[in-house]
Amino acid sequence: MANILDVAKRAGVAPTTAKRAIHEPHRLAPETLARVRKAIEELGYEPDQLAGSLRRGRTQTLGLMVGNIIEPFFAALIRSIARQVRARGYALMVADSEYDSAIELQHLKMFRGQRVSGLIIRSAFGSPNLDYLVQMHKRGTYILEIDHFYPNSPFSYVMLDGRQCVFTGVKYLYDLGHRRIATLGDYHPVITPDERSRVFPEAMQAVGLAPIPEYQRVIERSEEAAYHLTLELMRLPEPPTALFSLTGSEAAGAFRALKELGLRIPQDVSLLTFDNYSWTALVTPPLDVIEQPVEAMGQVAVEIVLEAIENQDLDKVVRKRFPGRLIRRGSCAPPPAQGVKSRV
Repeated sequence: MANILDVAKRAGVAPTTAKRAIHEPHRLAPETLARVRKAIEELGYEPDQLAGSLRRGRTQTLGLMVGNIIEPFFAALIRSIARQVRARGYALMVADSEYDSAIELQHLKMFRGQRVSGLIIRSAFGSPNLDYLVQMHKRGTYILEIDHFYPNSPFSYVMLDGRQCVFTGVKYLYDLGHRRIATLGDYHPVITPDERSRVFPEAMQAVGLAPIPEYQRVIERSEEAAYHLTLELMRLPEPPTALFSLTGSEAAGAFRALKELGLRIPQDVSLLTFDNYSWTALVTPPLDVIEQPVEAMGQVAVEIVLEAIENQDLDKVVRKRFPGRLIRRGSCAPPPAQGVKSRV
């Protein structure tokens, strides 16, 4: 198997020049770089990236931690980030925390052991791992949180403007005439400390309403939990006239429950959701959604991380929020004149 000395000899350059062609190609004259690359191709040389990275104290690898890898939002985010990372000559390691901070910590230890240069993380719920992230940062890993961030986090983040989106959604339903509005899942500081459920009461107050206590439940952010919650809510003596789903996965559970109960959307109850998943435009009626700019969020996250790494500015903090976009399709309408009848 060819080594770097063989490449240097074939190209007629010093070994240090051959190494520079791999790690710092911008520092070589074009004709020299071309000779070295030709030699690499002819000899079939493949550099030992891990050994070189360990000598430098870091790898040409980024870590990515998502909440739930099967959710379309995270699948799209992974694709966006992977494309940008690949284009810049880095590798990407992906892990799934299942929104569980204990699982998250296991993966963080793996990322640290692999000496990733940067970490893009959708922080999990539960007991925070902020102290461990601080340790990783001190060891030379640039940290950026995406989609959700720990309270009092010192790190960069890329986020949807959840506050703007929730206020937009509540006002949209209010302007249609709804007064009995329920979110699919209430805020909890440990179980579900997400921004969307946290600001919902403020959004209701902004239009002169208050959350209805009978509608408030703490659930995990999943399709199955939202399915059962929707059944509960719509069987109340005075069920909501509008459901505001905080994720696309929750919307799937709500849609299934409403169909099972024989309730018509939007004639009996309106349904608004975050996330413009493909299925939301295919069902009858197609759902009104608040779309996240997932592609742009992934691109900007990678740009921030790699700029900090390549400029050796690991203490730089950049915080970027993106607006959501309300797409109206027909699943929201004025409430029925007599209100929704309970489905026992």
